[in-house]
Amino acid sequence: MRSAPTILHLDMDAFFASAEQASKPSLRGKPVVVGGLGPRGVVATASYEARVFGVNSAMPMAQARRLAPNAAYLVPRFGFYRSISEQVMGLLRALSPLVEPLSLDEAFVDLEAGQAAWDADSALLAGVRLRADIRAVTGLTGSVGLAASKMLAKIASERAKPDGLVLIEPGTERALLAPMSVRTLPGVGPATGDHLRRAGIHTVGELAEAGEDELVRLLGKAHGHALYAMALARDERAVVAERETKSVSVEDTYDVDIHDRVRVGVEVQRLADRCVRRLRGAGLSGRTIVLKVRRYDFSTLTRSETLRGPTDDPAVVREAAARLLESVDTTGGVRLLGVGVSGLADYTQEDLFAQAAGELETARETAEEGEREPGGPGEAEVPGERRWPAGHDVRHAEYGHGWVQGSGLGRVTVRFETPASEVGRVRTFRVDDPALAVAEPLPLVEAEPGVGMDGVAVDGAHA
Repeated sequence: MRSAPTILHLDMDAFFASAEQASKPSLRGKPVVVGGLGPRGVVATASYEARVFGVNSAMPMAQARRLAPNAAYLVPRFGFYRSISEQVMGLLRALSPLVEPLSLDEAFVDLEAGQAAWDADSALLAGVRLRADIRAVTGLTGSVGLAASKMLAKIASERAKPDGLVLIEPGTERALLAPMSVRTLPGVGPATGDHLRRAGIHTVGELAEAGEDELVRLLGKAHGHALYAMALARDERAVVAERETKSVSVEDTYDVDIHDRVRVGVEVQRLADRCVRRLRGAGLSGRTIVLKVRRYDFSTLTRSETLRGPTDDPAVVREAAARLLESVDTTGGVRLLGVGVSGLADYTQEDLFAQAAGELETARETAEEGEREPGGPGEAEVPGERRWPAGHDVRHAEYGHGWVQGSGLGRVTVRFETPASEVGRVRTFRVDDPALAVAEPLPLVEAEPGVGMDGVAVDGAHA
């Protein structure tokens, strides 16, 4: 591990929701929830104002509506978010040739490789300037973590949220990690966390005290070795420059062959969920679902199914994987299972996560997803009716640029405002009004660069 905190982790703050607030003056400072608005929709991002009510990412949209009934609920505009992401990634690449994007709103940067930093002071300056540049170019905020390793840089950015910067001084890492929950470490999910808790291990410090041999006994050789190293703040992973992702997949090898067909099915469902979490983490969706089965005799079978449009819906992936499993003979036992998604895209052609419900619709010929804001109880869908996804951009021949607040019962409600305007007026039209058309998103207002040190904290040194 390097001796200077020259690995930077950037995580944009509530990215989708913040982008919507920046582009819509009437939503600034108010709870905003972005996600699928259909009956099986899921929250993609919630603004910090919505999180106060307990709304979080990956929560069923129905639950979010119960918690925050007065929030604004919007369908994602992935093309818009991608354009902002490209601006941010451009700023990162100006710092270093080694930029490792994790999703549209998150990335690692090796500052040393770009000679942007070589010690704590220069790293701190680079982080401060980056945050100011992001605000100036996009009008949005991002949180920055600086440390001597990727693991610690990510932990630092989590501590910096929202809109802050935290630097972890080399030499202070173990003291910082010791009181933290074991769930803080990469690779410690609910199952591993529960397993460790039952063994009396709750914190990273207790993990280190348990010793490598005990962790190997509890978790297996590979996982035990890896977690022990992380508990000691050891992380030698390098920042890897961006590569084109062709597929996202997960697989598990079992110490004892699985013979129970029901258990095989359960494992496939679990793998499908893990695969979707990786898919969403990368800001991607995919059309082709792949099942991999290695049988007791080491023969390996793969089956695939191509959907009619890209998806990142866990239910859709689970159902497709289950169908694929039906065509595989598992008699004799299974030693490895895997689920993958290929044919990747950075959008879905669904009401965010509901292809299984047959609700595919597009609001634009560019195949950007579209969905109508549900109306009141008893609303009937009109065949052939134009759809206006909540939050998407429109233009009216008389009133100019606006965005859809909602639609239903043959009507669409539009608020006419732009990123640079005051809060705009609301008007309602027939959904087939010829004066109303889908529009491209407008650029966000450029904010004044923040050149001060506000929001900066240094762990292990000074505040």
